[in-house]
Amino acid sequence: MNRFVLAVCASLIAPGAVLAQGVTEEMIANDAATPEDILTNGMGRSLQRYSPLETLNKENVANLVPAWAFSLGGEKQRGQETQPLIHDGIMYITGSYSRLYALDAMTGEELWQYDARLPEGILPCCDVVNRGAAIFEDKVIFGTLDARLVALDAKSGDVVWRDKIADYKAGYSYTAAPMIVNGLVITGNSGGEFGVVGEIQARDASTGEMKWTRPVIEGHMGTLDGEESTMTGELNATWPGDMWKTGGGATWLGGSYDDRTDTIIMGTGNPAPWNSHLRGAGQPSEDGMGDNLYAASRLGIDPATGEIKWHFQSTPREGWDYDGVNEVVAFEGEDGTPLLATADRNGFFYVLNAEDGSFVSAAPFVKDITWAEGIDENGRPIFVEENRPGDPSAAADGNKGEIVFSSPGFLGGKNWMPMAYSQNTGLFYVPSNEWGMDIWNEPITYKKGAAYLGSGFTIKPNYEDHIGSLKAIDPATGEWVWEFKNDAPLWGGVMTTAGGLVFTGTPEGKFIAFDDETGEELWSFQTGSGIVGQPVTWEQDGEQYVSVISGWGGAVPLWGGEVAKKVNYLNQGGLLWTFKLPRQLASAQ
Repeated sequence: MNRFVLAVCASLIAPGAVLAQGVTEEMIANDAATPEDILTNGMGRSLQRYSPLETLNKENVANLVPAWAFSLGGEKQRGQETQPLIHDGIMYITGSYSRLYALDAMTGEELWQYDARLPEGILPCCDVVNRGAAIFEDKVIFGTLDARLVALDAKSGDVVWRDKIADYKAGYSYTAAPMIVNGLVITGNSGGEFGVVGEIQARDASTGEMKWTRPVIEGHMGTLDGEESTMTGELNATWPGDMWKTGGGATWLGGSYDDRTDTIIMGTGNPAPWNSHLRGAGQPSEDGMGDNLYAASRLGIDPATGEIKWHFQSTPREGWDYDGVNEVVAFEGEDGTPLLATADRNGFFYVLNAEDGSFVSAAPFVKDITWAEGIDENGRPIFVEENRPGDPSAAADGNKGEIVFSSPGFLGGKNWMPMAYSQNTGLFYVPSNEWGMDIWNEPITYKKGAAYLGSGFTIKPNYEDHIGSLKAIDPATGEWVWEFKNDAPLWGGVMTTAGGLVFTGTPEGKFIAFDDETGEELWSFQTGSGIVGQPVTWEQDGEQYVSVISGWGGAVPLWGGEVAKKVNYLNQGGLLWTFKLPRQLASAQ
């Protein structure tokens, strides 16, 4: 086409019109298979965090070298939990205090930065982190600590639209990476320690217009196209009185999408308050009262309407802060059956049927579980009733219930940090922690914007030689194939590759590549601060790159009790490290 024709075509475009461009639904759907881009949190909406790249492998990973590093700058360091996105030669990362950066993916040069103007009085429970963005068309979309969603022009960083998720003054916040499904941007909310109500929202990613909302606590009404749709669950079926009105269940970690069944899968947090005796959960019930649906659950959601298709509650009658938000990963069973896997805070690794969320199997992934003897054939815990924190109303002074030691601790056998699945080995690689807690219940009443726990706690290590534990787990049997032990608790994500590698980082600052079959440490690099972020790998100009953010923080130093004292020597930071395997060294042994 000659220049004259191009000029004529350009003259026919109306002033201000935007050409169709950028990231499409098809590109997002194929993200896991197109390693030149990283378009989703999870390296694919199934959240396997598996790369088909094999240029970098067990034989040459020793030749992986730093390519560049980018400092987030300023004094706003704290915990850095982001996962980079890469598109069209640009890397997008989020930082603490609701910042977003666009970088040249080859050089690390900053192209632009957006810094949200956060109001006074925000109430994030677990550090001022942000776990990443979403990208669609010509926009990068991320959430902020004052519970807002912002869409930015991917090239300039200018605001295209913004919308309010919820009222930050009531304790709501937002830290997760949004997800794009069929042109909708899917978000949850944070704030479970403040008596909020967990909700899933879907907006038109192009305009920000709300499509549907789905509260996750029974008794609340959903919406569709601006009108009330259906009630979540059945009023007072599992919640006594008005407790459902401030019932928690925050959807604070985002979700996955299973294209095999056209289902969004979201986890829900702890019921509020923590004191289970106030929610009718202190004693067993044959009619389900006290299960407190749909807190501590995984929900299958229709992406078109927001209706709940199925649910699986990992911890009914929850009383230890065992949120059910941990990611649900789609994979295939040995016989090709579509399955889902999740490693719950309660210490059990679950496999579910992807068609309807029904229970398939469960096995412990931590060494000590005190609150349950096991999981029955229906997927329901077999409770150890004497390990439930006591009812303060039964105490002599009515102020403090019986103290119990429970394991895992309330930060979970696994917290938010994402596991990975390898299509090479068929194994899951689960970052876990071996700790417990002294926990007790206290009286509490709800007050808007105030902490709504009704519990006290002190978290403690279970072993002298390690807290963190990366385990390779066979989902068919629950067997631990290998284990890597770490002195400090693990709080960063995991990634696998077709080159037979497993990547993760430690709070001590080491970024490590393991052999996926044996757990042998093949390579490491000291990043200078604790790694609590999420690694990615991609290919550009024929060379394979690996990136991870370094910057200690998150919930452990804030809530970790005796464990926090154990790691108080660790330095904060804020560096995005990018490594590459130089072309000339790719074939070197």
